Amino acid sequence: MAETAVLVIDMMNAYQHPDAELLVPNVAAIVEPLQHLIARAQERDDVDLIYVNDNYGDFTAQPSDIVADALDGARPDLVKPVVPGADCRFLTKVRHSAFYASPLDYLLGRLNCQRVLLTGQVTEQCILYSALDAYIRHFEVMIPKDAVAHIDPDLGRAALQMMETNMGARLVDAADCLR
Repeated sequence: MAETAVLVIDMMNAYQHPDAELLVPNVAAIVEPLQHLIARAQERDDVDLIYVNDNYGDFTAQPSDIVADALDGARPDLVKPVVPGADCRFLTKVRHSAFYASPLDYLLGRLNCQRVLLTGQVTEQCILYSALDAYIRHFEVMIPKDAVAHIDPDLGRAALQMMETNMGARLVDAADCLR
């Protein structure tokens, strides 16, 4: 059991949606730092790695289906480096927050988690809403700002500022997270 959980949010994405063209370049910029952060989390016994991904409205989808759809999508190059291993925890969600209608809160409680590092996409949507839900549940929130991707740069910056100012989130570099 660890006090820290790295949450990888919505990185299993087929990039076949209306805002994909705006999102893709920003995801491309975070893949490498996120890949290294995931690798560090996997090496440590004191960190839990948890993937939380949208089920895209398919309530029959298993995690393997969501991963396969992402790998068969428009940008498998953005997915392959961060694909969860077979032994990774993988939860599905149905809306923006990683906590909403998912077992995440229960799991983090069972793991005695005190701190969450929120990574993935989209900064001004799923990351922001997950940060708020983590904050109101009294988790310490950290955002590796080079491991979250935005659609709109202005909204992404505003979301980071809101998380820092309103939720006490620590904005850090991915390389400095798990030292």
